Amino acid sequence: MSTVLEVRKIRKRYYKTQDNYVDALKEVNFHLEEGELIIIMGSSGSGKSTLLQILGGLDAPTSGDIFINGQQMNNFNQEPFITEYRRENIGFVFQSYNLIQSLSVEENVALPLILRGDSSKDIKKKTNEILALVGLKDRTSHTPSELSGGQQQRVAIARALITSPKILLADEPTGNLDSKISTEILELIDETRKKLHQSIVLVTHDPKVATYGDRILFFHDGAIVDQISTDKNLSREENTTYIMNKLHDVVKDV
Repeated sequence: MSTVLEVRKIRKRYYKTQDNYVDALKEVNFHLEEGELIIIMGSSGSGKSTLLQILGGLDAPTSGDIFINGQQMNNFNQEPFITEYRRENIGFVFQSYNLIQSLSVEENVALPLILRGDSSKDIKKKTNEILALVGLKDRTSHTPSELSGGQQQRVAIARALITSPKILLADEPTGNLDSKISTEILELIDETRKKLHQSIVLVTHDPKVATYGDRILFFHDGAIVDQISTDKNLSREENTTYIMNKLHDVVKDV
């Protein structure tokens, strides 16, 4: 496997005054392999979402380096670089779906390709393929308000995958869903990861969600304080207990 993403000494500092500041991230280091699903866990305010925003080009680090396929990414505060970076490398799935209510399912999913300037023929073909993959081929003309929460998240996943990004970032993607629908969405994310060779960084507070990952990074106070790999020989319930206990130990020991 090759390294798709490498993060070196990423720091994010928010200044209140010149001498009064808060470090949301403190020299974070990790790597993401091709086809790997990494889970980010930690207490509220530990830096999880800040990291995802930086990786997604929605915010710039104060210092440190990010590499995509070995190539250093610079100019996180500058256009058109950051828009190109997001368009070529990143798909983003949010807890709140972030769909455009006035557009149909098909239009929401096709939007990244329209903005990229793809031909109408290619847009139609790719949109049909990705909607079939996420099980929404019979909902193309519906608007988001006509869909269930689980269906809306499927649309959001389809939109995130339509440009075939190297990396999918997911911020609490099942946070607004019940247990049954959450499982369906997680199975879908896992299925599309394997079919499309996706590499994923997923933030969650839920140990059951974390069992779908290959590795789990535990954050506290802006830093990675521990990491584990899920045990493929254990059942999902056993892995959930294992992760819960580890998370408890991490919080207790720091």
